[in-house]
Amino acid sequence: MPLQPIADLPVATIGFRASGTVTAEDYTSVLDPAIRKAVEHEQPINLVYVLGADFDGYSLRAMAEDLELVRVPRDMWGRIALVTDHRALGEAVHLMRFLIPAEVRVFPLDAEDDALAWVQ
Repeated sequence: MPLQPIADLPVATIGFRASGTVTAEDYTSVLDPAIRKAVEHEQPINLVYVLGADFDGYSLRAMAEDLELVRVPRDMWGRIALVTDHRALGEAVHLMRFLIPAEVRVFPLDAEDDALAWVQ
């Protein structure tokens, strides 16, 4: 599966590793349920998203699903850490940061532990 949860994170922190091509089905079966569960705890959600060297991208439907994340109330987001060596994706996040309802930082792959510590 292209989207794998990162285990053993605190209650309001969720994390995922993406590889290959992430599809809309990955969102509906993995990401969305984790976000719904985190929202139930009524604490700001912190997210770590690792796009490894084997990450190829998103299907068109997955990109549409990504836009659906705006349905989560803005005050429910805490911090988002994107961990990737994909330069273009990191730059896109920096450019779009004003649209993201959370504090966002981009970390290189070799700083994944720093990203996990920062969001927690």
